[in-house]
Amino acid sequence: MSLPYPAHLTSTWQAADGERVTIRPIRPEDAGIEQAFVKALSPEAKYFRFMSSLNELTPAMLARFTQVDYDQEMALIAVVPEGAGERQIGVGRYVIDPGGESCEFALVVAQAWQGRGLGRHLMTRLIELARARGVAVMRGEILAANAGMLALVADLGFTVEDAPDAPGVKQAALALR
Repeated sequence: MSLPYPAHLTSTWQAADGERVTIRPIRPEDAGIEQAFVKALSPEAKYFRFMSSLNELTPAMLARFTQVDYDQEMALIAVVPEGAGERQIGVGRYVIDPGGESCEFALVVAQAWQGRGLGRHLMTRLIELARARGVAVMRGEILAANAGMLALVADLGFTVEDAPDAPGVKQAALALR
């Protein structure tokens, strides 16, 4: 059973320069800004996030990323006002594995927002939400070349090891309880 949209998780985060960002769970109506966000990512950022080259999300991926079962996963997007709407500048998500003991995370932040604390804020919120949900371990696979993400997760307390079956890939894990 899918839970209703968790509007109570919407919050405002302020960057060091004073710019205000809305952090909220993604919803199906965000498909347009999610697609625009991914299209605008640098080729390197797309590769780091998806571990493959892609220009845009397929319709199936777009549906999967925006039609979230909030009981089994969470996707928080960071948005700023743009014209009459919003522009997405980051997204962090986790999906709980079958059995409910662990979850896998993913995070990507627009180039202009990297190094400003947004990724750390999104990951911290995801960790809090997964912990509150009762998940025991948060995991993620990170390309060894993605030094920024590896530094972030290490700083947040994750253990980082080489992936046994995937050269060039690191496995990050954080005990939540």
